[in-house]
Amino acid sequence: MTTPPTSSADQPASEATKPKTSLSARVQEKLAADLPYGVVVAAAWSWRMLLIIIMSAVAIWLLSHISLLIIPVLVAALLATLLQPAHRFFLKLKVPAVLSSLLLTAALITVVAALLTLAGQQMAVGFATIQVSVAAGVRDFIALIESWGLSFEALDYQELLSDLGQTVQENSGAIVSGALGFGSTATNILAGFAMAVFSLIFFLKDGPRIWSFLLNFVPKHHRRAVDGAGYAGWGALGSYVRVQIFVAFVDALGIGLGAWLLGVPLAMPLGVLVFLGSFIPIVGAVLTGAVAVLLALVANDWGNALLMLAVVLGVQQLESNVLQPLVMGKAVNLHPLAVFLAVAAGTATMGLIGAVFAVPVMAFINEFVKYLSRKPWLKDPDSGPVDLTDPPTTQSP
Repeated sequence: MTTPPTSSADQPASEATKPKTSLSARVQEKLAADLPYGVVVAAAWSWRMLLIIIMSAVAIWLLSHISLLIIPVLVAALLATLLQPAHRFFLKLKVPAVLSSLLLTAALITVVAALLTLAGQQMAVGFATIQVSVAAGVRDFIALIESWGLSFEALDYQELLSDLGQTVQENSGAIVSGALGFGSTATNILAGFAMAVFSLIFFLKDGPRIWSFLLNFVPKHHRRAVDGAGYAGWGALGSYVRVQIFVAFVDALGIGLGAWLLGVPLAMPLGVLVFLGSFIPIVGAVLTGAVAVLLALVANDWGNALLMLAVVLGVQQLESNVLQPLVMGKAVNLHPLAVFLAVAAGTATMGLIGAVFAVPVMAFINEFVKYLSRKPWLKDPDSGPVDLTDPPTTQSP
């Protein structure tokens, strides 16, 4: 008599409900059992970190080859965060979005052009003023060299000029190539300026629509999280830009006013240089301060240079001990070491452009990740994902 086959209902409950494991899972469990736990964890972290490093290197390589496209867009994004409050104010006054975007962009270009023109005029006048001081400094240097027993009278200036002309002829190809390269760079700068202006207008006008379009590439069940994180990062980016402009203005005003009171020429262009250099954290303040001290030394004397050094150090101490903790610390919660490493990494990968954009990008990523870690969208699970058909009511990143 044959025994009928037992069904799954006749099997013991433990065997019926026992999950089936695949062959690869059983192999992984076997390897994990044979290897020490530390080796398994280290291997799991290693291949993930290696993948992150490779993808980061590929991303940096791609960005370096499309910098003409990326840099103007980043500049436009930073300027959009700066002009966003004024744009919202115009919208409340029932000003059309297109007109508001055009007016704000034109006003920004006008202000920048006026500052650069004024700085250029002051620089031309200042160079004419310090010409006598520079000539006197050169004569003093020659006298110092001659006091050591060296004489400039023994130099054959005609032979030097002849050698210079021959050198120019021999390197005429390199000179022409350099001139062509300068022309290409100027063309790229003009193209980048046009792209930045064009992008800025549309960031102000259609920011919510652009962000909604980008959300289409995010899986639907993750859209609420990415949407909120994007707005959080955009808010941190805007706070950083506005606070950084305020800090740069204080630095430029303090050092420029100090140079004017001490009688250092080119005080106005020096203030503009300090303002621009302040957008490079840590490094910019040191370099522009050194330029101010060197200018005081060349134009005046050692005593004036020491006083200028005291002014520069005082302004920088005010920034680091008062403005940074009270103003910048509330806007962007980044440790000074993180800022330093971000600037160093940006400089090593993309030069001056990397140094300028390293901290803003890091501020955006920091707030983006912090929002995702807090998971505030889980407190309201019934609201559903974002609706891409309606424009967002909050500010756009």
